[in-house]
Amino acid sequence: MFRVSLFLLCFMLSQLLWGQATIPLSSSAAVPGQAAPGQAAPSVSTPSQAVPQATPSASPSADRPAATQITLEQAISMALANSPAIKAARTQIQQSQAQEITANLRPNPTLSWDSQFVPVFSGDFSTDTLNNLQQFDIGVGYLFERGRKRQNRLQAARDQTAVTAAQVADTERTLVFNVAQQFISILLANSTLQFAQEGLKSFQETVNISEQRYRAGDISEGDFLKIKLQLLQFQTDVSSARVAKVQALGSLRQLIGYASLPHAYDVVGELDYQPLTAALSDLQAKALAERPDLVAAKKGVKAANSQISLAKADAKVDFNASASYSHVSGASSTSLFFNVPLPFFNRNQGEIARTKFALTQAELTARAAEDTVMTDVTNAYESASSNQDVVKLYLSGYLKQAQDSRDISQYAYKGGAATLLDFLDAERSYRSTQLAYRQAVAAYMLSLEQLRQAIGTRSLP
Repeated sequence: MFRVSLFLLCFMLSQLLWGQATIPLSSSAAVPGQAAPGQAAPSVSTPSQAVPQATPSASPSADRPAATQITLEQAISMALANSPAIKAARTQIQQSQAQEITANLRPNPTLSWDSQFVPVFSGDFSTDTLNNLQQFDIGVGYLFERGRKRQNRLQAARDQTAVTAAQVADTERTLVFNVAQQFISILLANSTLQFAQEGLKSFQETVNISEQRYRAGDISEGDFLKIKLQLLQFQTDVSSARVAKVQALGSLRQLIGYASLPHAYDVVGELDYQPLTAALSDLQAKALAERPDLVAAKKGVKAANSQISLAKADAKVDFNASASYSHVSGASSTSLFFNVPLPFFNRNQGEIARTKFALTQAELTARAAEDTVMTDVTNAYESASSNQDVVKLYLSGYLKQAQDSRDISQYAYKGGAATLLDFLDAERSYRSTQLAYRQAVAAYMLSLEQLRQAIGTRSLP
């Protein structure tokens, strides 16, 4: 009679504990050992009909400062402002602007002076000798450019600066995608860590209840040992998720700028499913207008035209004019000089031909860049659509079915109507489904970032 009462007491206690041990899909509770108290841990956001949200945790304690937390947009802004790689790339624009100054400079005038018939060896440096024997000349010359060379040089330099600026913007586009990719990796690691910690806590309660049942003689020692051994998998999952989060945080800090963030920092956000509603044609039209590498290719065509104009201007011959004052044998005189090359052979034909071929190359490069943009957008759109379908499959019922299967097996096992293997199999299926769903949402979010990168803007139509 005492044994039956003890079994009933254990059964009622297990009902109470198991009823509180359900692992939610989304929770804003802090992750122990990973964030300061009150810090919202990223998790999977699902519709309300799937699994209810957990209550946010309490505010940070007064004696422990909260860790620095950043959102995705803040991470992108900090990376664009502090990344050494981007700062190095931006100096290319400054270098190109300095070349504009050089291109706009006029030729320098030339100053000439000479003294002839100096009596160095005779040593006769009298006033009469200097005035009557020696010759002194001083003159000023200037090169007059024709064909608007300076204006064409300046325009070519400005067009090249525009190309460089677009290329730097394309480098920034790549950095933004890398930051978003690492940020999503942190969200996935954070959500996985939270799920693993809650699963460990829940299964630890299962082990405690099973120990009571074993002592009461309700289950065998072999079944109890199997349950205790299963606890190792939960502990391993927590350790692996913690390492993955630390590594992802380190990679994101490297992209942003190592000195720009403190060692103890975390991210704010959650794995969130936002449906993709834009049409492929709208995305392609937006990419053709805003993709930086395509803009750089189109500006390259304009820069090639400027080079042709400059080559034709260089074909115009320049002339040099100078005036000089001479003093010879006591007489002073003025001389005027003018010289111009005769363009019989060199009319810059080679450079003009080269720049025309360069224009053809730039036009073909722009066409190839346009094809690349269309392909990238199409591939990214199809990837996002496919990942969205996978997420919808989980939300359509598989998540709830996995949880219901685990709960039913759990209840049946506690009531003695199911074997231990059935319960453990249902538990493994539930965990694998939950983890696969988180990975599916992360893959979908990453495909959206790839779509934003393919378009060249973070604003999807």
